[in-house]
Amino acid sequence: MRLLITAAAAAIALSSQGSASAAGFQAEDAAPTQPAVTVTRDGDAWTAEYEFDRDAAVWAFFRSSLIDGPRRSWRLDQWRVVTPGVVLERVGSRDILRTVDGGPVPRRVTIAFKPKTENLEADYGVLSFSDGAVALPTGHFDVFPVASVEAARQVPDDLNGYPLETGASNVTWRDRAGPILFRGQRVPEATAIEADTYVLFGQADLVEGARMTTVIDPQLPSWISAGIEGFAPQVADYYAQRLGPGQTERPTIMVSWAGPTPGLTSMGGSVMPGLIVMNFDGVGVVQPSAGVLGMSRWFIGHESAHFWLGQTVRYERARDAWITEGGADLMAIRALKSLDPVWDDRAELQKEVDDCADLAVRPVASAGERGEHRAYYACGAVFALVAEGVQGKKDGGDWFAFLKPLIDASREDGVLSRDEWLSGLTSVSGGSELRKAIETLLDDGSADPAAAIAALFDRAGVPHRLEAGRVVLS
Repeated sequence: MRLLITAAAAAIALSSQGSASAAGFQAEDAAPTQPAVTVTRDGDAWTAEYEFDRDAAVWAFFRSSLIDGPRRSWRLDQWRVVTPGVVLERVGSRDILRTVDGGPVPRRVTIAFKPKTENLEADYGVLSFSDGAVALPTGHFDVFPVASVEAARQVPDDLNGYPLETGASNVTWRDRAGPILFRGQRVPEATAIEADTYVLFGQADLVEGARMTTVIDPQLPSWISAGIEGFAPQVADYYAQRLGPGQTERPTIMVSWAGPTPGLTSMGGSVMPGLIVMNFDGVGVVQPSAGVLGMSRWFIGHESAHFWLGQTVRYERARDAWITEGGADLMAIRALKSLDPVWDDRAELQKEVDDCADLAVRPVASAGERGEHRAYYACGAVFALVAEGVQGKKDGGDWFAFLKPLIDASREDGVLSRDEWLSGLTSVSGGSELRKAIETLLDDGSADPAAAIAALFDRAGVPHRLEAGRVVLS
């Protein structure tokens, strides 16, 4: 039986929260010069109708992630341009719209699509529910103008610092069958800019509890939903006790179920402001299983950590994802061990070390460009272990003791940069040697990552030994 665990390492963007209106939700200060799109479900037919605010040779999609594994565009599989003379294609790192004759894209373009659940690299995927409900990530529809196809080919993966002519699109969502679920409320339709959430089409049940709200597939095995509802508040409380308030005190958890696929045990998902999404698939999930329960607890621990490290503060640039992903991994490991003392945290930590040693032969900072997102998790956790080690040497503190001052110092601007993280390490350790060694792994990689990790652990006081060139935690 195949076991899959996937998690989106999605970038966190500032969102326009909007305000309530008679029709549903309307974003405040909607810029009149931004492109607009209306997403409509009419039975089995889905359309996205774009109204562009200017002439442009190319419109590129902000979020153009690839399907995890085959590394191909999910959008080219699921979307079809209806407007004559306009094509959707992949250029460089972007999905784009252009015309066949090279002229400006028409001001109005209609796209038909069929949503499909896929595990994406560093992005949010569609959630499909067994009763026909579908949840779409709002960021999939944002576009920006580019001067030419060749210019689109040069657009970097990370748009920080890139001169955009427009902001995110003004998007409206509606369902001909009835209300949609938007930010925890049923509304006739919703309009927002950078909503940074999921919109649910269909009748999946919303259950409001004292500590969280759940939207759970009605066919999901009940033992999983009970486990989620019992564990999620505990781990959130632990983080709040150690780090102070996070982005939300009452999250929503949305869980879909793809059914008992033979030979498969799979769980994936991601996190957004105030929202954790999870999707389960496979026959191995049907009956209670300690392995699946542990997998779901680990996932909740990691994704809940992002309400602090990822949303209360976020990284500055996509190449700095090791700060939030590796940091969230170590937060989850320490929290799960505290809540369940018999849990084998050593095995999880060893996997981080082993994976980092495998991946850091090339620069960790550019791992995302190669599709090696696991490096952000594994090496980020190794760097967090180093920080925890020096904190322990200084005053007996742990990872949370190192992290809390960094989060508190960054709450106002919401950014925990690479320089701030490494400067914190220098301050606690009393020297720059560890910083320089980590910067080398980030920017250059190492011909012998295991030796580089062992040297970091030696300086930081992380207990370990070398066995046949492998760093083994002890």
